[in-house]
Amino acid sequence: MKKITCFGEILWDVLPTSKQPGGAPMNVAADLRNFGLNAQLISAVGHDALGRELLNFLEQKAIPTDLVQVSDTYPTGVAQANVSDSNDVVYTIVQPVAWDYIQLQPGMIEAVQQSDLFIYGSLAARSSRTYETLRELLDVAPRKIFDVNLRAPHYDRETVDELMHQADIAKLNEHEILELSDWYGYDLDLQRAMRQIRDRFNLEALCVTLGDDGAILLDAAGFTRQESFPIDVEDTIGCGDAFLAAYIHKTLQGETPQKTLAFACAAGAYVGTQPGATPSFTEQTILRQYNVASAA
Repeated sequence: MKKITCFGEILWDVLPTSKQPGGAPMNVAADLRNFGLNAQLISAVGHDALGRELLNFLEQKAIPTDLVQVSDTYPTGVAQANVSDSNDVVYTIVQPVAWDYIQLQPGMIEAVQQSDLFIYGSLAARSSRTYETLRELLDVAPRKIFDVNLRAPHYDRETVDELMHQADIAKLNEHEILELSDWYGYDLDLQRAMRQIRDRFNLEALCVTLGDDGAILLDAAGFTRQESFPIDVEDTIGCGDAFLAAYIHKTLQGETPQKTLAFACAAGAYVGTQPGATPSFTEQTILRQYNVASAA
């Protein structure tokens, strides 16, 4: 079975009426586990009640906790989620917290070296300690996916540029590719901008999610486009993470780009109909709900 390591933040998304486990790397790991893949997480929580709850949640999701550090100094991460617009959730992410201080420890290097994929984002690079650990792991990772995930004010162009150069595959949303295109003076036409970014960073594949307009993929086969699946939105927390996990799942299976993208969009749509970022589901749940086998 393919082994996948996700690196970065684990936290609580605090909503107006509840709190939900979150953090893009953890969400992706949970969704990969939904698809039966061997996903693990490198992160950190505080030595507090919120941290214990998150560790219990990881165990429920069958995500190993041996690479999740417990800090005696810093608290478990929290993000205040503003869901007044269910299609565009805005986060206030507390700092500093435990995952800002992920230490390089024995076993991490070997775990990453033995992984088929290493998934990382930009948010974990907001602190020098965790960023230094990330760079050490990127140096030994055999194949890398950058889930760009820009969260103002927790990023800068220089860091994102370095993380893009490290990637074999990158996933962005429509706002992020516009920002990168602006940085580099690229064309605002989406496909031309994607080609320019793919070529600048020598990427195997570049995937852009487009919200209600679906997604577009640029890889060795050229461009692939997939329309969105109409849904009644519960909230959009975790939709992009489910999309990425589904894309990885089908890519590892050697599926065609069109069927891969259709399945990824369907997985993102399904999570949008559910509360929170990490509902339980299976591949069959997605296939039945959206009939993606025939749609692709």
